[in-house]
Amino acid sequence: MLSVGTMAPDFTLPDQNGENHTLSAYRGKKVILYFYPKDQTGGCIKEACSFRDRYPQITEKGAVILGVSKDSVRSHKNFEEKQSLPFTLLSDEETKVIQAYDVWKEKKMAGRTYMGIVRSTYLIDEEGVIVKTYEKVKPADHGGEVLGDLG
Repeated sequence: MLSVGTMAPDFTLPDQNGENHTLSAYRGKKVILYFYPKDQTGGCIKEACSFRDRYPQITEKGAVILGVSKDSVRSHKNFEEKQSLPFTLLSDEETKVIQAYDVWKEKKMAGRTYMGIVRSTYLIDEEGVIVKTYEKVKPADHGGEVLGDLG
């Protein structure tokens, strides 16, 4: 993970509607930048819904939510619609941003080793500085945990 106190790397990625977003466009707002393994999987649904259910309180505190995975724009659109997600999902199919944020790691499951996204979140302040990192995230509780840290 990147260190607290460092500038968050800027990026340009397409959202679930195919529109490009840059991190720098969100200056002046707090950004919850969360990385998750795969649309429409158990833990990822729980995590997305934990943010969805707290969305009004999060936006009241001046924050935006950006979810990132390597799924396609189309997959993100289906995920957004199926789970009624009110926030932006960014597609990083080439894993450039995922790697820049140091969340592309070796994983093990069912006796096999592979590279994948480790569920992680960065809380970025209005100036673009990382103020908190979250590793070993518990998906169902994560939205509440981050909301509590927004102050």
